[in-house]
Amino acid sequence: MTKSNPFKGFQSSLKIIRLAVMLHVRFPLSLRTVEDLMHERGVEISHENIF
Repeated sequence: MTKSNPFKGFQSSLKIIRLAVMLHVRFPLSLRTVEDLMHERGVEISHENIF
């Protein structure tokens, strides 16, 4: 039985989404703050992708 990809349909890379979610879970940061941190590092990601 094959598992479906939970990130199917997202425009962002799997690694980028995982990093953003890790930041959100590990540190008490809002989704908008994580979005700003990723933007400072040159990564364009929406807070909706993190959610």
